[in-house]
Amino acid sequence: MRFADLGLGPEVLKAVEEAGYLEPTPIQAQAIPHILMGRDVLGTAQTGTGKTAGFTLPMIEILAAGRAKARMPRSLIIEPTRELADQVARNFETYGKFHKLSMALLIGGVGMAEQEKRLDRGVDVLIVTPGRLLDMIERGKVMLTGVKILVIDEADRMMDMGFMPDVQKIVSYLPPIRQTLFFSATMPPEMRRLADSFLTNPKEVAVAPQATAAATVEQAILYISAGDKREALRQLLRAENVRNAIVFCNRKRDVNLLHKSLLKHGLNTAELHGDMAQSARMATLEKFKNGEISMLVASDVAARGLDVQGLSHVFNFDVPIHAEDYVHRIGRTGRAGQSGHAFTLATPAERKYVTAIEEMLGKPIPTIQLDAIAPPAPEEEEAAEARGGRRKRPARAKSEKAETEKAARPRRGRREKAAQPVMAALPEQTVPVEPPHAPVPRTAEAKKRPAKSRPEPRHQRRDEDGDERPVIGLGDHVPAFLMRPVPLRG
Repeated sequence: MRFADLGLGPEVLKAVEEAGYLEPTPIQAQAIPHILMGRDVLGTAQTGTGKTAGFTLPMIEILAAGRAKARMPRSLIIEPTRELADQVARNFETYGKFHKLSMALLIGGVGMAEQEKRLDRGVDVLIVTPGRLLDMIERGKVMLTGVKILVIDEADRMMDMGFMPDVQKIVSYLPPIRQTLFFSATMPPEMRRLADSFLTNPKEVAVAPQATAAATVEQAILYISAGDKREALRQLLRAENVRNAIVFCNRKRDVNLLHKSLLKHGLNTAELHGDMAQSARMATLEKFKNGEISMLVASDVAARGLDVQGLSHVFNFDVPIHAEDYVHRIGRTGRAGQSGHAFTLATPAERKYVTAIEEMLGKPIPTIQLDAIAPPAPEEEEAAEARGGRRKRPARAKSEKAETEKAARPRRGRREKAAQPVMAALPEQTVPVEPPHAPVPRTAEAKKRPAKSRPEPRHQRRDEDGDERPVIGLGDHVPAFLMRPVPLRG
């Protein structure tokens, strides 16, 4: 099947041909005809299969007829991250260059002034992250009543990041009659229930088993000690024919440390994580895509939607905690039918995460070993398993004499140690000291009354007969001047 068989117009076909694509991927071949017919689509496909082009191509064809109004976009695409939103915007620029469609990108981390100007001129395609769009709606800068096509992309990622309440709020501003396209790499039951609330009689498109790795990616795993990870990574980089690569870490702090380490060894690397300014993140991605940087050390912010042509390798410096993230990470390579390689460095503490990944994949990951890197010792494996994945620090060796002297010393508390020299310096007290709260002798009249530990509240005090005494004014008795007789005037 060719793109010309899907019902696309000549302008779109020309743009696709110039981009170097001749045949559609399975998700594109199944989704594009139904989108052109105006039906809602529920698409499920593994990462790297061309989902983005699967909805951008038919949207360009549909939006070619019509005109945008100020502050009223004709279509809306919601993405979980800024990088994904920018990736979709680039797709529209590539495939829509022979159409006069206007587009605006609303993402956080950049100024609002230019974004507001674009909205004032009117846009056909509005690509957003949820937070920035809600901010614009509250400021009255955009109205969604004219949206005809809604796209919710990477829905499972949006749910993991906690954006679904914002998405539901955004959908409440849309007109009820619209075309909705819902795409996700995975489709758990809670995701399907959510999709049912957005879609109307959708056409379901699933081209691959959920959470499976692409067959074009060659996977391997290396079990080593935690202290050997950096050396093992450097050896793999020297042994493999690495054109360009992404190295994934679980934490942003580790991204920065590994990036500095690789720079010291003369490697052309850059870092990418969520704490960077948006302008710096976009500049780094641009250099990486252009080949100015050959290696990117990144957190999971680059695990989804990042499309780098010809990415040869992916390295998991840390095993991802969530099994689904493994599929998304290695899906950055082996895209569009090209071959790729994915290597994972795992310590004994991370073996439980590897087990979860292999259960999800339904098969074990092939194991390799480097000659200069010894596998983890059996006692390290046992210690990690016994302590739930935490590494046990080796105890310091102590001499027998030190142990004997320590056992012979009497144990004293901290307070006793600190107070002993101070008390020894004080002179002896020869004057007897009266107890601080000596009892006061009670009178005969006082002895008749029962002693009370503490006075009762005024509103609960009782007289001698047991009846409650009313509280008059602010005291327990009537002032004398109020009881004096008042002379009557004749």
